[in-house]
Amino acid sequence: METPQLIFSIVLIVVIFAISLVVAMYSTYAERKVAAFFQDRIGPNRAGPWGILQPLADGGKMFLKEEIIPTNATGFLFIVGPSLAILTACIGSAVIPWGSAITIGGNTFNLQVTDINVGVLYIFGVVSLGVYGIMIGGWASNNKYSLLGAIRAASQNISYEISMGLSIIALLMLTGTLSLKEIAEQQHGFAWNVWRQPLGFLLFLVCAFAETNRSPFDLPECETELVGGYHTEYSSMKLGFYLFAEYINMFISSAVMATLYWGGYNYPFMDNVAASLGANPAAIIGVVVLFGKIFFSIFFFMWVRWTIPRFRYDQLMDLGWKILIPLAIANIVLTGVGSTLLTHFGY
Repeated sequence: METPQLIFSIVLIVVIFAISLVVAMYSTYAERKVAAFFQDRIGPNRAGPWGILQPLADGGKMFLKEEIIPTNATGFLFIVGPSLAILTACIGSAVIPWGSAITIGGNTFNLQVTDINVGVLYIFGVVSLGVYGIMIGGWASNNKYSLLGAIRAASQNISYEISMGLSIIALLMLTGTLSLKEIAEQQHGFAWNVWRQPLGFLLFLVCAFAETNRSPFDLPECETELVGGYHTEYSSMKLGFYLFAEYINMFISSAVMATLYWGGYNYPFMDNVAASLGANPAAIIGVVVLFGKIFFSIFFFMWVRWTIPRFRYDQLMDLGWKILIPLAIANIVLTGVGSTLLTHFGY
């Protein structure tokens, strides 16, 4: 890798990491404000104007709280659990294309940390690893509520990863690539994949809720049954890591959905914008458009949480195995038949 590209990649990694943390931090603020709006309350309004410093106050509280490790906990694994959860949450952003290429000083740079030709598989690998942080933390706590929450998380993730993978297969049949950058480039302008795969998008969306343990799929940390689930025994920043990991996962899931189905950084008339303003301003607008799509998805996650009650656990598993998987398989068959017919008639 050439020196300018290496330096740009390092800067991009730092910027994406910082943005992920800031988005996760202020997602907690947005969550409480959205909840307050739906419940006809004010929400956080003491720390700073309109309560905008509340996330900083919460972070300071996490750092300053007493660190407690239960006597019967497995000490090393008790620390590894939340560390693995936050690590896997952060590394998922490496293959996401945040915008089209920009030119600086005669050098062209991609707004993507790395463009690997199996980017979709990388995302699935990272998602699969994320459950280990929850499993290890729940088991190492030596607490029955934590263990039940960890078992729920593992079975839930395994169940819904199948449906998510099957929903992606139909999309890959149309795009012919596993590279997220190529998938984004194929959706140039307004040719977004959601118009070609509406059922696949709906299946992916439902599975994203389950994979991120968001309501109505938040059974692993169900307060009414399991006190706090897998992080019941955690305090201070180790608890903060688990909470941050959930919001970072929500941010990354929204970015992946926007890239796969909502055109990524593409927007209508972008060629006209590039012709009139230049390639770099058009690329910057594309980044803003992508983050607009991401923030709308995050709002939708929160909207659903404060609108729909959680399922019973048997209902959750029935939905995954008896409804989503058959629908995903049917979507693959319909996609294959439709593509064959369109090819046969010359479209």
